[in-house]
Amino acid sequence: MQLRIHRGTREIGGTCVELESSGQRILLDLGLPLNATDLASTPLPDVDGLAEGKPSLLAIVLSHGHRDHWGLVPKVSRQIPVVMGKATESIMRAAADFVPDAIALNAAQYLEHGKRIQLGPFAILPHLVDHSGFDAYAVEVEANGKRLFYSGDLRAHGRKGKLFEALVNTPPRNVDTMLMEGSSLGRLADDQAFLTEQALEERFIDRFRSTEGMALVACSAQNIDRVVTVYRAAKQAGRTLIVDAYAAEVLKATGHDSIPKPAPGWSNLAVYIPQSQRVQLLKKNIAPLVDSYRGFRLWPEQLAQQASRSVMLFRGWMMRDLDRAKALQGARVFWSQWDGYLGAGGSGEALKADCDSRGIPFETIHTSGHASPGDLKRLASAIVPKRLIPIHTFQRERFPDLFDNVVLVDDGKWINV
Repeated sequence: MQLRIHRGTREIGGTCVELESSGQRILLDLGLPLNATDLASTPLPDVDGLAEGKPSLLAIVLSHGHRDHWGLVPKVSRQIPVVMGKATESIMRAAADFVPDAIALNAAQYLEHGKRIQLGPFAILPHLVDHSGFDAYAVEVEANGKRLFYSGDLRAHGRKGKLFEALVNTPPRNVDTMLMEGSSLGRLADDQAFLTEQALEERFIDRFRSTEGMALVACSAQNIDRVVTVYRAAKQAGRTLIVDAYAAEVLKATGHDSIPKPAPGWSNLAVYIPQSQRVQLLKKNIAPLVDSYRGFRLWPEQLAQQASRSVMLFRGWMMRDLDRAKALQGARVFWSQWDGYLGAGGSGEALKADCDSRGIPFETIHTSGHASPGDLKRLASAIVPKRLIPIHTFQRERFPDLFDNVVLVDDGKWINV
């Protein structure tokens, strides 16, 4: 078995790994780079048959539903089978009606925790992991007597941290090559740890209780752990969580009864559909989906009255709806995403400037979707690979100081597993 990392040896995002054995190949992820300006102008990696399809390219295996791991899939031949988690497929299909450049995929096979699947010579064993992206997997791949472990994106401090502990306590054995993400390197000191989702919940409770008006939380609706954290904090602070149609559909798409959603049995939850989203639903001929929100709808004329008792999952373009509804009195914005998006040209830069101009307090309450250096050390020590190759990191030069058996490779180079 051979591998070639097309992108990821020196950057976070745009991950793509090609595996070859006995003349047949699979891809692990096919992401859009974080620095891509748009999908149309971003070239596909140099993978034979990716654009037109070839029998030797058996499948694209998506570790999870973040765009930096699937974002180039819309450009590939539809002849190439795609393998992913079932909930990932459902969430991507739900998001496709709302998110630019999204795609509704039909999986050829599903990744399922602990259930081996066979793609030609490749035996793939998925491991469900804790990550900010729901239904995320690490995978073992075995072919011709060689074994590779690909971490995907993972962490230990989220609401599914037990999955990380299970992986460390019962690790894959006899791993020849381990591809391990290192997103946290450079963000934390080696002995530092990220806040847990539980710690964030306590912080949100305190802030929600001290906010005079509506609490506006700017986080991704697809960060299901964070939505659960915000919902639990809102409920304990005596507030109702307001979501839009996009968030409502994503939450429903998880298929999990334990995830809050506009469905019977869930209290402290409301659905508000902003004006531009109402127009979008009509244009896409999917307006009837709002019928499923009956009993949960919150209307524009109710926003101001409900503001002091509400928390809203919020994006910057919703500010004008809240302004028209006179619902911004005493509001506070909580940024709950990667702070890199607050930099020049980032999605949060304009929002923060808008808040500053309106005199709306702006605060960051967030924790990473990626493992701390200490947890990465625990994972590598448990698996004990013969070779450990950095991926999904800007700090690959730090790996040899932190882990054993590190081999640094370059994008585009074939190496033996």
